[in-house]
Amino acid sequence: MYSVIVLFSTITFAQKKQPNLLIIHTDEHNYRTLGCYRDIMSEEQAFIWGKDVCVKTPNIDQLAKKGALCSSFYAASPVCTPSRASFISGLYPIATGSYKNDLPLNDGLVTFAEVLKKQGYATTYVGKWHLDGDAKPGFEPARKFGFDDNRYMFNRGHYKGMEEKAEGPGFKGKFNKKKKTYFYDVTTATDESFTTDFLANRTIDAIKRDKNKPFCIMVSIPDPHGPNKVRPPYDTMYTHLNFKKPHSLTENLISAPEWNAFTKKSVKELDQHSMAQYFGMVKCIDDNVGKIMDVLKQEGLDQNTIVVFTSDHGDLMGEHARHNKGLPYETSAGIPFIMKYPGKVKGSKLINTAYTTADFAPTILSMMGVKDGWPKFHGKDMSDAFLNKEKVVSNTDRIVYITNAASRWVAAANQRYKLVLSPNDSPWLFDLEKDPNELINFYNKRGYKEISERFLKELKKQMQEFDEPLFKLGTIRYK
Repeated sequence: MYSVIVLFSTITFAQKKQPNLLIIHTDEHNYRTLGCYRDIMSEEQAFIWGKDVCVKTPNIDQLAKKGALCSSFYAASPVCTPSRASFISGLYPIATGSYKNDLPLNDGLVTFAEVLKKQGYATTYVGKWHLDGDAKPGFEPARKFGFDDNRYMFNRGHYKGMEEKAEGPGFKGKFNKKKKTYFYDVTTATDESFTTDFLANRTIDAIKRDKNKPFCIMVSIPDPHGPNKVRPPYDTMYTHLNFKKPHSLTENLISAPEWNAFTKKSVKELDQHSMAQYFGMVKCIDDNVGKIMDVLKQEGLDQNTIVVFTSDHGDLMGEHARHNKGLPYETSAGIPFIMKYPGKVKGSKLINTAYTTADFAPTILSMMGVKDGWPKFHGKDMSDAFLNKEKVVSNTDRIVYITNAASRWVAAANQRYKLVLSPNDSPWLFDLEKDPNELINFYNKRGYKEISERFLKELKKQMQEFDEPLFKLGTIRYK
């Protein structure tokens, strides 16, 4: 009897020592809207829409203050579905089945959640999934990919109101089947029914339910992706601001790479109301991050919970005469990535080394001490960058591979340089230190030959290694 009691106590202690994991994941998030990212930029770069035109995000900033911030973290492909597929699997999108929007994940794909589940973790997913094909909204997909509780997982859509119904969760509002449009009056939304709030509340429910065992919770908030609408009082918080055109908007109308001109019609003016609503969505997200963090502390879980804040891709918000994503520019392919892990990751740590969403799965499993049950990953374990004692981490040798879901371009990037190849234009090399607006092609400029050749060699190597479709087609221009 005595030996049984000792064994039980040992297991209980071990379970308590396993770190929890909470991932707060947004959609189409321009990192310039976060104070902690503005803090590491020049004033010109931090306030591209005008002096003091910004959102204050104290709760997300606090995560960075108590943890690490990555300055060069990229979506493996800056589009919803492929980026999300890469994030959960540690693979580049072409290997997941979900290399374009609305394509389902391959059966049998092993995610970090599946690995943690086998380690005894309670695994929960709340919010937008976008990895189950065409289903819309597609609540509670049958294929869970390691997330045991996926009742509040929905496949597609950016609906602004949610509610509990007799048959389960659903969206508030009206659907016009003929026009295939959705309408919901966000002025009637509350801090219970607005989608961001609703999902944060369900996250809190899961934390409280699973507080006595190791848990992994991922909440995927559909904002600040369009439609740019937000509930009161956030809808009027930033309407007084005058959003000026980013420098690259005007310059890009004069000269732009063909892979940019090949996209949709250029943005010539900023929609003031839409910009203010985007800022409001970010503020609403930040307030909900604070609410979730307060619950972790109240439940005594904050010191043993890894908290990750990130997104699937960026939003250009007028830069380069574009909105949304799909291009290799920094605020399209670049995403926020912040990690707080008390006692393990130093506070106010800055990681400049380039990483992609494919690196997340092997990194988080390593940091959580999970050594068994790993599938084969394309991404690299970057845990040492987070766990070492350095306050600033930089590795210019690391060059990452970024691809476009529509096979328009491929890119290689480190913390300073970015090479973009395509079938539609000659190679473009950006020097992010000398030209942070990404307007100048340094590829054939004096002093850049060695850099250009190095990045070209590495990009060819990774395209071949990761089965890049453009490489196989043979249509890329190398001169």
